[in-house]
Amino acid sequence: MSSTVLVVATRNPGKMREYRELLADWPVELISLDDAGVSGDVDETGDTFLANARLKASEYARLSNLPTISDDSGLEVHALGGDPGVYSARYGGDACRSDGDRVALLLNNLAGVLWDRRIARFRCVTAIAAPGGAVIGTAVGSVAGMIQFEPEGEHGFGYDPVFYLPSLGQTIAEAPLEIKNRISHRSDAARKARTMLPALLDR
Repeated sequence: MSSTVLVVATRNPGKMREYRELLADWPVELISLDDAGVSGDVDETGDTFLANARLKASEYARLSNLPTISDDSGLEVHALGGDPGVYSARYGGDACRSDGDRVALLLNNLAGVLWDRRIARFRCVTAIAAPGGAVIGTAVGSVAGMIQFEPEGEHGFGYDPVFYLPSLGQTIAEAPLEIKNRISHRSDAARKARTMLPALLDR
């Protein structure tokens, strides 16, 4: 199989670093949407992670005319009925302008919830599309944990500082990137997406 360029459907430097680590053994050159010269953004109008992942992969592959991998991921908190879910990156709307704002809102909404009820999971759906926009496959990954009472850790982004992993005894934000990339929802989905690579490169 020959090497090819693969667009990662993100402008987020943190997510781009993760993908470069996760897909380091793939025979592809990873570039971001900005690197690909894609200026427009695709509206995430789906009401599921799967719908949004497929939509972004297809549309960004069409806009760039390059194979594209996308994901839609988020945090599902049992005590909040699965919220923030697909709205994780937009939690709180215009009132929350940063990851810190969204984490603060989450903790406020969980005020008074006891430890054993703070069960949560990160879920990720990955989609890969060929140039032109045809989706060739999807993969699902997840990791379970707890939402702790205060943020801890300097690594990662999003809700990582409050997502506690009992198996590690620390938050995802406290774990080095190489550890996070072994156990995260995105790494789980990326490993499964690896099986789609031959179909992508053979096109």
